[in-house]
Amino acid sequence: MPLPFLAADRDFGTTASDAALPHAGIDQWRRPYRLGPQRVAISALALLLAAYLLISALIIAVAGTVGAAAATLLLAGCVIAFALRVLRMGIWVSPRGLRRVGLLSTKTLRWREIERVSTVQQPVRWLGLPRTVQGQAVHIEPRRGEPLAPLLTDHNADFLTRADAFARASDVLEAWAAEHRH
Repeated sequence: MPLPFLAADRDFGTTASDAALPHAGIDQWRRPYRLGPQRVAISALALLLAAYLLISALIIAVAGTVGAAAATLLLAGCVIAFALRVLRMGIWVSPRGLRRVGLLSTKTLRWREIERVSTVQQPVRWLGLPRTVQGQAVHIEPRRGEPLAPLLTDHNADFLTRADAFARASDVLEAWAAEHRH
């Protein structure tokens, strides 16, 4: 009996139902790089804290104080939302444009609004803190308006110890901009 999972000796068909791996549609927003270990660690610790808060809310509710249990449950929900937003933060691209997702805001630019995407050598903030170090940053020059803050730096939470990943991500962003901007 053949099993439907992927194996090296499996004969792949050409129909859509026999495709090797599912993939995102052409119009989907996608991140052109992998998350850094620092960002994943922050989210994991936040989710661990949320688990403790949920258990605490259960214990408080059993003890009889419903108001305190509701407040603890609300706090756990906020911590979970924070952890998910930290994982979502970063740069996303699609044929429609470029999207920068921050902790509290999201900004989307269409490719026709962008004049140039380039990598420059400059002082950058280390992990988003006030301390600056010499590094590289990916900049956007919009067709109109003021220049935007750097998209990515080689010292942020996704690329701190991964210079080769930063180089690949900056090349991919520049390629997307060259291909889709008209």
